Amino acid sequence: MRPPVPSLGVLLLLLLPPPPGEATKKPTPCKRCRELVDKFNQGMVDTANKNFGGGNTAWEEKTLSKYEFSEVRLLEILEGLCGSSDFECNQLVEEHEERLEAWWLRLKKNHPDLFEWFCVKTLEVCCPPGTYGPDCLACQGGSERPCSGNGHCSGDGSRQGDGSCQCHAGYQGPLCTDCVDGYFSSLRNATHSVCSACDQSCKTCTGPTHRDCGQCEVGWVQEDDACVDVDECAAETPPCGDGQYCENSRGAFTCEDCDATCVGCTGKGPEGCKECVPGYSKDSGQCTDIDECSLEEKPCARQNENCYNTPGSYVCVCPEGFEETEDACVQIRPAGDEAAEENPTQLPSREDL
Repeated sequence: MRPPVPSLGVLLLLLLPPPPGEATKKPTPCKRCRELVDKFNQGMVDTANKNFGGGNTAWEEKTLSKYEFSEVRLLEILEGLCGSSDFECNQLVEEHEERLEAWWLRLKKNHPDLFEWFCVKTLEVCCPPGTYGPDCLACQGGSERPCSGNGHCSGDGSRQGDGSCQCHAGYQGPLCTDCVDGYFSSLRNATHSVCSACDQSCKTCTGPTHRDCGQCEVGWVQEDDACVDVDECAAETPPCGDGQYCENSRGAFTCEDCDATCVGCTGKGPEGCKECVPGYSKDSGQCTDIDECSLEEKPCARQNENCYNTPGSYVCVCPEGFEETEDACVQIRPAGDEAAEENPTQLPSREDL
């Protein structure tokens, strides 16, 4: 019997490239190398105070050389570098174990920085800080202070990127030395450029206060050489809807819903109501519930009916033991009373005597 042939749809799915972003999740060779070196350095810290563990440390170190530089210590460090399920880490260690051993036994003294020797010079997957690309060229602004210290160099420390500057907030320009709108230059010389935030009221400025604005932000207006807040809530045409009130804030405003007891309002809560909804009335300046059950004219007109007040309304309910009819609450008679009424001449039973 022939095996089933995959459908065209399945074949297309297999041929499609991975979704965007999936490829970027895989660490770069430089990042993998750096992580390995970090774990190696941590292994050196973890084994710094150990020895051969045989009980006679002095004899062991005299006979086997010092544990500090021994292959035994190297083996302990290597064994702790990768988890059992970390395939890429284990593959990297297996591929370069001899190089790590050579550095440990012979080259460490002349090349104490394992990252520089292993990742930058030997494997050539990373670059020194402040450099980028296949040839480890200096970033914009120089390798000592890339992007004038105000941004990140694309590819910094790796064999990737183009060395261009991705400026921090407030900075712009090829070397991140210029200020964007909302910031002003508080320090600038041959080596440093510092941009500081303008006052909240300024779109552009020359200094830190609301009197240093070149142009006001939205929600602010120029008055007496300063940017002051516009009170939108005081406008002739209210900015909020009928069931809302306006609250001004610095450079803006918000529309908040009126209290549930209000018909129109000027502020928060029942005390801000212009008028009250049915079932409420103004009392001491705020809308409070009307207790309809306490009024002279009782709202529950049927005989024996009870009145219960509720927020903004009331309910009429027959008491327990009564049933509701069209015009009254009628007491429900016990079953024995009904039987006696149907047979008025029936004698009582022996048990009742």
